[in-house]
Amino acid sequence: MRPEAKKRSDFKHFHTITTRWMDNDAYGHVNNVVYYSWFDTVVNQFLIANGVLDIEHSNVIGLVIETQCNYFASVAFPERVTAGVRVSKLGNSSVRYEVGIFREDEESASAQGHFVHVYVDRESRRPSAIPEPMRALLQTITVPE
Repeated sequence: MRPEAKKRSDFKHFHTITTRWMDNDAYGHVNNVVYYSWFDTVVNQFLIANGVLDIEHSNVIGLVIETQCNYFASVAFPERVTAGVRVSKLGNSSVRYEVGIFREDEESASAQGHFVHVYVDRESRRPSAIPEPMRALLQTITVPE
C-alpha cells in the first residue's frame, strides 16, 4: 500500500530550505538523494538551535542506522521548501524522526520519510543513553504511535 501524504499539521517543528541549482538532476527536478540531506538538515538544525547538540563537543552523537523516503510530487529549483519534523519513537539510545517536505505554501507533503538515529558515545561509538536535556526537547515534538 502506498502511504498517503501527510499534512503540515502532522509535524511539530519546521525549517525553511532554499533549493539550489545543483539540486536539480538531468530530469529537471530535485534529485532523490537531496531529500535525505534535507532530512538531516531539519533534525540537526532543531537540535543545534535548541542547544542540545554541539557538533564538535557533545559527548554523544547520532548515527543514522535506517532511512526511507516516499515521493508524491516533484520539487525543482528555485522553489523553497519547508521541512517538518516530529518524533514517532523515543527509546533509551535511539529516536525515529519523521520528516515531511512541503513545496512553497502547500499543505500536503511532496515527500516524506523517516530516519533512525542511534546515539553513541563520541569516542567509543557504543550506544549511549540520550542525554536528559535532549530527551526533554525531543519529547516536545513526539507524537503518539
